[in-house]
Amino acid sequence: MNALDTPDRSYWMQTAGFPDFAPLTAPTEVDTVVVGGGIAGISTAWELARAGRGVVLLEADRLASGVTGHTTGKLTALHTAVYDTLRSRHGEDAARLYAASQSAALRHVLTVAEGLGVDCGLERRPALTYCERPDGVEGLRAEAEAARAAGLDASFVTETGLPYPVAGAVRVENQAQFHPLAYLRALVDDLVAHGGRVYEGTRVTDVDGGDPCRVTTASGITVTARHVVVATHHPLFDHGVLAARLTQHRDLVVAGPLPADRDPDGMYITEEGGKRSVRTAPLGDGRRLLIVTGEAFAPGTGEDTEAGYERLLGWTERHFPGVTVTHRWAAQDNSSTDTLPLIGALPTAGGNVYVATGFAGWGMTGGVLAGQLIASLVAGTGERWEGLYDPGRFGPAVRSAPALLKAQWETGKHFVKDRLDTWGEGTGGPVDELRPGGGTVVRVGGKPCAVHRDDRGGLHAVSAVCTHMGCLVAFNNAERTWECPCHGSRFDVDGAVLQGPALEPLERRDPGDL
Repeated sequence: MNALDTPDRSYWMQTAGFPDFAPLTAPTEVDTVVVGGGIAGISTAWELARAGRGVVLLEADRLASGVTGHTTGKLTALHTAVYDTLRSRHGEDAARLYAASQSAALRHVLTVAEGLGVDCGLERRPALTYCERPDGVEGLRAEAEAARAAGLDASFVTETGLPYPVAGAVRVENQAQFHPLAYLRALVDDLVAHGGRVYEGTRVTDVDGGDPCRVTTASGITVTARHVVVATHHPLFDHGVLAARLTQHRDLVVAGPLPADRDPDGMYITEEGGKRSVRTAPLGDGRRLLIVTGEAFAPGTGEDTEAGYERLLGWTERHFPGVTVTHRWAAQDNSSTDTLPLIGALPTAGGNVYVATGFAGWGMTGGVLAGQLIASLVAGTGERWEGLYDPGRFGPAVRSAPALLKAQWETGKHFVKDRLDTWGEGTGGPVDELRPGGGTVVRVGGKPCAVHRDDRGGLHAVSAVCTHMGCLVAFNNAERTWECPCHGSRFDVDGAVLQGPALEPLERRDPGDL
């Protein structure tokens, strides 16, 4: 099957069976309101409800339909090659705390799944970070040593279960993989059983910290609470302070059935070749679902995403011949400029507001960790690694200043370059040459306009100015979305917000003016 013929659908979302929840329709008061229904938000709400607190969970769309619903579902403390970096940038104590906290989150999932009797395809597997090129071996040897010094059961190996040779790999034993939405479905059911209230289709547009806090929705409804948790992937309502410390990237995913006797028996990742990640999941019919991730790119840069899918499909066919791709999807992640996630009190919110973000593609353990840590902060007990993840940390931010400046330089370039590009025929060519399924940014009446031609030939026109901070969006031709290169906001072809930090849609334009 050609990648172009495969519908965009996440296997997890297709098979999760989440219940529907109504939108919030009336003002309410509660101890804690959690904004965002991904793994970080659901985990936090569940932890708080289990601790006896009144909880309201608000999700703008459907639960787990964002980043969480498009993950690869790995539960591991081996995060590519993070430990050598942590040790050199932040010291050995930081690396040990990172390993301990991520490992604790993994064990927590195992305990919770067993306690709730969750059937979520949970399997223990080794995690491996590998390289195929000999010039990557020295770095992986250093990573294996750093991971081992941090407390992980890590070793350097040259043999793996992959059907192709590698030059070397870091292997960490006793990690896990699961069906993330099946796990979260059980947490949501238990959350509701413990008095938690869940509302979907409820977009939050403002958060005021203090005592009490107030949360306002797009429909003007207010929730009053003692505590607010912002678990929206990108840290909304932080007035751009944390946003400046985050970079965005998207990964493409293809998946298809694989005979069980060809299972590589592990979770694999390499940064080579635009990144490749490999794992399988049980299908229950004697086969496994092979899941391959890669072709990482920054959103909003105008990448030919369909070509990326084709490259990923070609790689899969060469390395796992005979696999027919049945699913494809994409996920967006953000990373902090100092490597560490941002979990804890939001420093710009006025008090009693907490945030969880910057998981760098490792949101399964990161989201569970966030739930545990924020629940402990709300309770006033804390965890021994709270300082490591504190969003207001100063030392690591200073040490990561070059990365921060580079991220801001990239953002600044788009403010200038994108506007110059649209003085001509458009970033994707003139409108009259636009093919069905394509998009371009042009100037109409002196203003940048984002134009998409649908499969029937009709034109959809919206402002090309992102409503977050004013960068110009670019078209993603595979997902047919407009994406902002500065902070990763995403919009559909009619301007509706698909992913923040933008809160307002792109303004509609009249196609007749083109």
